[in-house]
Order: sequence, then structure tokens, then C-alpha cells
Amino acid sequence: MSWNTFGRVFRFTTWGESHGPALGVVVDGCPPGLALSEADIQPFLDARKPGQNRYTTQRREADEVRILSGVFEGRTTGTPISLMIENTDQRSKDYSEVAKAYRPGHADYTYDAKYGFRDYRGGGRSSARETAARVAAGAVARLVVPEVSITGYVEAIGGDAIDPAAFDAGAIRDNPFWCPDPAAAARWESLVDDARKAGSSLGAVVGCRAEGVPAGWGAPLYAKLDAELAAAMMSINAVKGVEIGDGFAAAANTGEGNADAMRPGSEGPQFAANHAGGIAGGISTGQPVTCRLAFKPTSSILTPVETIDREGNAAEIVTRGRHDPCVGIRGTPVVEAMMALVLADQKLLHRAQCG
Repeated sequence: MSWNTFGRVFRFTTWGESHGPALGVVVDGCPPGLALSEADIQPFLDARKPGQNRYTTQRREADEVRILSGVFEGRTTGTPISLMIENTDQRSKDYSEVAKAYRPGHADYTYDAKYGFRDYRGGGRSSARETAARVAAGAVARLVVPEVSITGYVEAIGGDAIDPAAFDAGAIRDNPFWCPDPAAAARWESLVDDARKAGSSLGAVVGCRAEGVPAGWGAPLYAKLDAELAAAMMSINAVKGVEIGDGFAAAANTGEGNADAMRPGSEGPQFAANHAGGIAGGISTGQPVTCRLAFKPTSSILTPVETIDREGNAAEIVTRGRHDPCVGIRGTPVVEAMMALVLADQKLLHRAQCG
């Protein structure tokens, strides 16, 4: 069966396709009594929506959210919260060639292999358009974890990375790339422009940091905080790798070098480092929870690529339509949303067992 639900206590189920009349999400398990309106959700959707600048897809969607259930007199009722976002700028005619041949790197072939049938318009259910619903759900999740501050940012585009010494969190929203290094953001303008004009695309590395997570969230084995985070992040379209803390760099370290040494502190232990990304043994340490994601280059490109058609014959395909030259840019608000959704679920799981 297809699985469209994520979470254990705080659960969300997304629905809809890229070129359908609407898409949305049902959030279940949200505690009652939280103040919630469309205005609490819309800013996060606005951060993700397409067509905001020349570095993203030119599909124009208002992405205005409607709350259909689960809220009464401005507060959550404890019942399922249904959120809907209408699609208003579909151009299905751009995908006539996709109906006949598979786009390499997309889910076209695998959907046919699994179901024997697929919605080829914009990729249907496999489209990154689905992530708008996740961002809406993530806005609700943030209300469950008000003690946590979540910051997503782009670390690298096309192999060109930021200077960690120049990291400025205040600069992240001052450029179209979610970049914390103004010098790198200036370089990326021509980098992404050149890829777009060439009909190609670029990959990206996105980082995310959650501060204020208390010690104790998670579990030792099958609901590990880092395992849940990895699953959540890998579920995002175009993500091909996830690191928690130092990730693969830890494999080149020594035991003493990788240890997050502790000393007594007035409010708990003081850590000398955070190589573990705020998680030890599947449970949060009280340090910032950190992760990094590798986004592959957008598979929809204007460069001709060899493929096969539905009958197995050799073919060549050019993906028409409007696409992101670097999907990691608009993927950043989605990463933040998935971090919030996992942490909200883990907080409620912890409360259920430990009070």
C-alpha cells in the first residue's frame, strides 16, 4: 500500500496532486486549546511558494491556506485539523511528452512499475508541490513546541559552499537563497542564473538547527530522535543524503576527538562540543539538534536526456514546463517544517510516557 501518513502521536496525512484542483493535509493528535488561524500558517507557506524570484520555478501559486476543521473560536479542538491549498496555475499541456516517455531521475518509471498507471501532469503525487502541505502542517507543529527555535539555511549550491566563519543568521532571509553568508549569496546569483539559462540545474546542501530542545526527547531503540529525523528528511523530494551532527565526518575522527566532553554546569552539563548533533543514544541531550541534507540537482531540465518510452523503446526527452533550477532553495522551508513535525511528535511521545 502507499503510505501518506507520518508521525506517531502528532500525525499528519497529506493528500492531492501537483495538477489537481487542490492539495492539503490532515493533522491529527494536536493538543486542544492552541490558538490557530490561517494567519499563523500563511507566512511559512509564503516562504516556500513558487514564483518569488528568477531563481525558482515561475509557476505562480498564491498558496493561500484554508482551515476546514479542527478549530473553533480560534483554538484547536483536539480533533483532526484539515488544511487545504488550492492549485490555481497548472499548465498540464506542458507534460504531453511526459505521458509517453519517462523522465530520468523522476518517479515516472517507478510509478508505472508499481501501479501500472500514473498521473503524469507535473509528476502527480510525486511532485514537490506536495511539500506545501507539509509546510502547512509544520506551522501547526511549531505551536506544539514553542520552546524550540528552528533555523534552516543553504550551505552550498553546485559545490560552492559558504564560509562557516562568515555565518550570519540575520542574513538568511535577506537574500533569495536562504544563505547565511552574504558573499556566497552574491556568487550564487550568477551560478544559478547560468544553470537556468543553460536549461540545467544544480544540487544543494541544506542545514537545519533546532535550539531549545530539552534533554530527554526520543527513545533508545525504535523511536530514536535521530532515526525519526533521518526518515522525515529523506522523505522530502530530491533529498539523497542526511547527516545528523558531524555525520560522515565523524568516521574520520577519533574517539576522544568525537566525544562531546561534559563539565558540571549550573543548569545541567556544559558540553565542550556538539559532534553528535544534540542526540545521544537516540535521545536529545539539550544541545541544539542539527542536521544536513543533500539535495540532488532538479531532474526536470531542458537538456535532452536519453530514456525509454512506455513500450520500452529508446527515446529522448526534454522536460518542458516551469521548474526550479535548484530545488534545495525552496526545499529549506520544507526542512524546517519536517524538523518541527518530528519534534512535536517526540515531545508528545515523551509526555505520554514520562509525564
